[in-house]
Amino acid sequence: MSVNIDTYEQEQEVVELIRDGSQRVRDELSKVIVGQEQVVEQLLITLFAGGHCLLTGAPGLAKTLLVRSIAQSFHLKFQRIQFTPDLMPADITGTEILEDSGDGHRRLEFVRGPIFANVILADEINRTPPKTQAALLEAMQEHQVTAGGVRYPLDEPFFVLATQNPIEMEGTYPLPEAQLDRFMFNVVIDYLPEEQEVEVVARTTSARPAPIEPVFTSDDVLRFHEIVRRVPVAREMVRYAVRLAAASRPGQPQTPDFINEWVSWGAGLRAGQYLILGAKARALLHGRAHVSPDDIRALAHATLRHRTLIGYRAEAEGVTVDDVVDRLVEHVSVPRDE
Repeated sequence: MSVNIDTYEQEQEVVELIRDGSQRVRDELSKVIVGQEQVVEQLLITLFAGGHCLLTGAPGLAKTLLVRSIAQSFHLKFQRIQFTPDLMPADITGTEILEDSGDGHRRLEFVRGPIFANVILADEINRTPPKTQAALLEAMQEHQVTAGGVRYPLDEPFFVLATQNPIEMEGTYPLPEAQLDRFMFNVVIDYLPEEQEVEVVARTTSARPAPIEPVFTSDDVLRFHEIVRRVPVAREMVRYAVRLAAASRPGQPQTPDFINEWVSWGAGLRAGQYLILGAKARALLHGRAHVSPDDIRALAHATLRHRTLIGYRAEAEGVTVDDVVDRLVEHVSVPRDE
């Protein structure tokens, strides 16, 4: 697949290729996943844009199955790491061991850890101590690990999809806000409607599902990263994303009253960057070569919910962070889609 989109015809060809290919990925995922259309779309956007994602949901909602199936549909190497209180950084990144070279000498040999894969499912990332969390987050940011003073680049493309259990918080190590900010989205997986849950139970207690067939390759994914960044976006759309993020910050001149009352800390600069980058990817998935306000609004909750810290007043009134983002989206004026 070529990334040359210098003419209108080439641009349309690339847009149609990504739109049709993403629909084929959804069709493959539907072999094992029922419903969760919005969750699937946001995970696809994360992969197309080259970001990392938090998955928040109760146990038993097929988070692992979903991530593994997406990796299979993109023909990417998948590794699941179960985070536990006794997990050490070397258990993730790898360690040096003493090897006999056969000539009477011994040397240190680096043995790669499970992080050397394309798609990492960091299961219950808040279950492990900060030192181990930091090792993973450093790899997310730098796409490399260091052992014995030697840097080892990670396989590309590299995605971390980390899960958090919202129920069991005892004995956990919540991620600091600065580390949460490195995740592009925080995607919430909720329970299915009754009919879809009936379908899941019927499927999983009968015949085995058909295998997932690869639709794209790792090289395709790397090209998608380039294509997404070349999607044109009007300056007013960028301004709209920036205003959405800025409106979440208490104590600023243009901050609405409900933010000053309910929010302790608002979103930083990365929120605006990820809103625009995600909106570009979403536009391509929907068969468009330009960003609209709907693309930005559709990603506001996933982008802002882990970057907005509500205060005790909001908690006392039963206000959630999603309620705050709802009000933000209503409050910030939408530019016209030219």
